[in-house]
Formats: sequence, C-alpha cells, structure tokens
Amino acid sequence: MAEHNEFGKKGEEKASEFLRKEGYTILEKNWRFGRDEIDIIARDKNELVIVEVKTRATDFFGYPEDFINKGKMKRLVRVASEYIDQKNIEMECRYDFVSIVMNKKKFEIRHIKDAFYP
Repeated sequence: MAEHNEFGKKGEEKASEFLRKEGYTILEKNWRFGRDEIDIIARDKNELVIVEVKTRATDFFGYPEDFINKGKMKRLVRVASEYIDQKNIEMECRYDFVSIVMNKKKFEIRHIKDAFYP
C-alpha cells in the first residue's frame, strides 16, 4: 500500500476512535459502492451519520476539509443513498467531516457536524 494510503488509513482509525469516544456507534468503515467509498458510517442517537475523513500532515495550505469539493459531496450523497436503500434504513441522515492534521509536532482533530446539506 502506498505511503499516502497508509497515512489516510491511520487518520480514519483516529477518526473512528474519536467518534466512539463522543458516543457514536460505528456501523461501517470504508463501505464501497462501485468506485466510490464512504470512510465511516456511524449512528449518533437517532441519526445516520456519513463521515468523510481528510488527513493531512500540515495545515499550511488550509485545513484538510477545505479540499473536499462539490464532486466528492455529490458522490457521498449517491453512495449514502445506496447504503440506505440496501440496508432499508429509515432515519434522518447527516453528513459530517472529520479533519485531521497529524505530524510529528501536532495532532489536531476537527469534527464538522452537518458539513453540508444534499
């Protein structure tokens, strides 16, 4: 696995740990439909939460969540709809971002709830 993929996986693990500590139940990790993937699918009380995780080594060029574009958001909505249909889920759904800056000097997690609305 490429080094940047391993770095991203490490970020997803940190995000999962963070969400669990916040009381979320992790339902799925790296759920795929076609070529697209949802990093984390969780439950927060009575809401289904679709989580996109972005991990960077620095925030010099901006926070990691700044690099999530409209195309990625559209794909998340499409894949989340497929997950909801396949699992026959009937609950409210929201989209969150977990932004992680992780380097030797700094480790920062930012959780952006309701990051966007489809």
